[in-house]
This record gives sequence, C-alpha cells and structure tokens, in this order.
Amino acid sequence: MLNQAIIKAFIPTINPSLSKKFYQEILGLNLISEDDYALEFEANGTKLRITTVESYDPYPFTVLGWNVSDIETVVHSLKRNDIVFETFDSLNQNAAGIWISPSKAKVAWFKDPNGNLLSLTQMPH
Repeated sequence: MLNQAIIKAFIPTINPSLSKKFYQEILGLNLISEDDYALEFEANGTKLRITTVESYDPYPFTVLGWNVSDIETVVHSLKRNDIVFETFDSLNQNAAGIWISPSKAKVAWFKDPNGNLLSLTQMPH
C-alpha cells in the first residue's frame, strides 16, 4: 500500500533557529516551509520535517543519515564548518572519525545542534 508513497523523515528540535541554520547553511538543505510547529526541508526528493518540541532527550543511536559517494570529502568539508565527528570506543575509526564496517561500508557520525545523531555512509563499490 505505501510502497509507492514518498517517505518523510521527522526529527525533533528544541531550538528551531539553530536547527534552521544548521540544516540550511551547514548541510545545504533547501528550506521549503517554516511555521510555529516545524521547519521542513527538501533533500534530494525526501522531505525532512524538524518538529519543534518543548523538551527532548536525544537517542543514543542514529536517527537520520545520508549515503554519500565520497565520505572523506564530505567529512572534511563538514569539519571546515566546525562539525565535530563522534568517536566510539567500541569501533576502530580512523583519524577523521570514519569506521569501516564488516560489509566494507564507510560510516561517520556527527550531531545536530539538538544532539540528534546523524550519519554519513559510503557504500562499498
């Protein structure tokens, strides 16, 4: 029934102005609507709705991610915009914070201004 419908992703924010700057200016997503309840962005055909909430405890796992073709370039570009990449004691990450998974996918994690854990993934060729 929903296999032909387009997915819309939702994540929370307690600070819409910080989220707007982060997703629009740093990540480069296109803001398509804004009201007292949410910001909505378009990202390569997928809608991302960032819903304003009064309080929020971020989850300790990834809530949103992007597949990229060259993770090293994207990581270095985001670092130039003061994005800090997460490191995890249980993973063998390189100096840039990139982990090579058992499937050979390369993955790196960073947080948005609300502490939502985001990821970049470069799938193996």
